[in-house]
Amino acid sequence: MEKLSIDQIIEKIKNEEVFHAVIDDYSFTLKVEQYVPFVCAAVHDGHQFRKELWEYCLHTEYERWYEEDPCTKQMIASQPIVISGLDSRFEYDLNRSPDVAIYDDAWGKKLWRSPLPAEVRSRSLQKHTNFYKVVHNLLEKLESKFETCVVYDMHSYNWQRWDREVPTWNLGTSNIDNDRFGIDIEDWRVILEKTPLPNGIISSSKINDTFQGNGYFLKFITQNFTNTLVLATEIAKIYCDERSQIIYPEVVLSVKKHLDIVLKQHAEHFYANHKS
Repeated sequence: MEKLSIDQIIEKIKNEEVFHAVIDDYSFTLKVEQYVPFVCAAVHDGHQFRKELWEYCLHTEYERWYEEDPCTKQMIASQPIVISGLDSRFEYDLNRSPDVAIYDDAWGKKLWRSPLPAEVRSRSLQKHTNFYKVVHNLLEKLESKFETCVVYDMHSYNWQRWDREVPTWNLGTSNIDNDRFGIDIEDWRVILEKTPLPNGIISSSKINDTFQGNGYFLKFITQNFTNTLVLATEIAKIYCDERSQIIYPEVVLSVKKHLDIVLKQHAEHFYANHKS
């Protein structure tokens, strides 16, 4: 991995170079091992929370971790194109539009002791802007090269906070073209439902059961790239104890091994069905 500026990353994309880089402010990483018509993303995987924010923040480190999506990058790490956030969504949320990317409160609790200074907010929002500059250039390159593309937008959610039975996997599809991509959505749902899991965990999958796919990452890509499908994919945190902050590595590895095989297969079928 190398440290690169935004301009250097964009130049490499335009030149179709392969690379694995962290942006020079350490806010996200991008790996491109091969230019293929699919991308994997883990925008909420990050946990960094820069020191100048500590004195302002009312939430504990655990409260931040609880609402983040740990291990989602690990589950897709072997895929050829992976973009992943390094910063906590409590600094700025990559899955929200810039005007609401910095929380005032988070999940019913006030976030900041006092309002953040303008220069502090500006530093965070610049990282949000940089991320989407790269996303735009990456998808622009892939659509121009392949005509169509599919993005696997990986998230996780706290299933134990629900007072009803919820699925292991949820696909949010309310902001994508279900008439055009319905077969691809259902194929992905079935693939996820077949995930082999250890410890007697049963894999189930539903569409728009817990979340509906209202994130900015999906909306940004869908609105700017008409031939790209974004699959907002949420896994319940069956891979950890969300109440005691313990990760179950054997479950994470089972998910990763399954996705290592089936994600590429799904992407290949998508491309075969939607290329001219």
